[in-house]
Amino acid sequence: MIDARAAVLLDEGAAPRVVDVQVRPPSDDELLVRIDAVGICHTDVSVAARWPAAKLPMTFGHEGVGTVQAVGAGVRARPGDQVVLTFASCGTCAHCTAGAPAYCEHSTTLNLRGDRADERSALHRDGRPVRGGFFGQSSFATHALARSANAVVLDPAIPAAVAAPLGCSVQTGVGTVLNALAARPGDALVVFGAGGVGCSAILGGRIAGCSTIVAVDPVAERRRLALDLGATAVVDPADGDVAARVVEATGGGAHLAVDTTARPDVLTAAVLSLRARGTLALVGLGALTAELPVGIVMGRGLRIRGVVEGDSDPQVFIPRLADWWRTGDLPVEKLVTTYAFDAFDDAWTAAVTGAAVKPVVLLGDTADDGRR
Repeated sequence: MIDARAAVLLDEGAAPRVVDVQVRPPSDDELLVRIDAVGICHTDVSVAARWPAAKLPMTFGHEGVGTVQAVGAGVRARPGDQVVLTFASCGTCAHCTAGAPAYCEHSTTLNLRGDRADERSALHRDGRPVRGGFFGQSSFATHALARSANAVVLDPAIPAAVAAPLGCSVQTGVGTVLNALAARPGDALVVFGAGGVGCSAILGGRIAGCSTIVAVDPVAERRRLALDLGATAVVDPADGDVAARVVEATGGGAHLAVDTTARPDVLTAAVLSLRARGTLALVGLGALTAELPVGIVMGRGLRIRGVVEGDSDPQVFIPRLADWWRTGDLPVEKLVTTYAFDAFDDAWTAAVTGAAVKPVVLLGDTADDGRR
């Protein structure tokens, strides 16, 4: 066992707390990663808020990046490699073998249910297992176990604080626009919610060459950030009819819309913002059901589709994201606020309240930088 520290959810409805833990060595197709940075995603917050007491203690975290320390048999990565950790997939089902691992038939079990809290658990505390396996990593820890399928080797020259969000929020936002919506030069795009995923969608629209990119968000600071990232117009929902303002800004309605909020009222506005034969992509976790204006959907020939992890194959798409960062087309650093691991409480609060667009916790050698 390796001595480590982890932010562990110990009490139902509370925030995770940093405690001492132990990590077992890797086996089979596993690799042990010393985590250098980890992003806090809305999914961490929302799932932790409803995690049942019967499945505690639990460690979350699914935007880890770090350095490989040890590997099991058959692992592609080698000790010393920098890897970005992303969502887990089985690699053998029909969707995985077709190049669509985000829709793995076992995705819910592998990513959202956690492990069985037995001797196979990666983490232990005081001799007892700590449940983990969140997105195949549980990277709110100084060390995490992952597998080849969800570990992407990346150039170590890319700062850890930039690389971490590539594993989920950035690949979701950019991938939704480029992969799922297949945005083209001249398209008009509207993005509802300028958080980590929404801002990444804006950047995806800029990479695609969209002629108009509208960002809708109630927070003035986030609207300003959206403009800095490439939005051509912003809308404050408090100013009135959102759909009408989007239609005006796009000259007749958006070809493409991305909703990151999963709020029924926002979904309705998103539908009304589309021009004929437009497409709405749903990427947010929130309301499980919502009423939609079916007559408008049918009459305009609109399409509505769900998108998971940007329809990406992370082994292919995350290196592309890194290339766009190198060329300056994907300035992820503009989204990031960093925190030392000892300030995890502050980072978590920033994620819960929305005070930071993308909180990233620094660990290991990077933690010497402290909060920036």
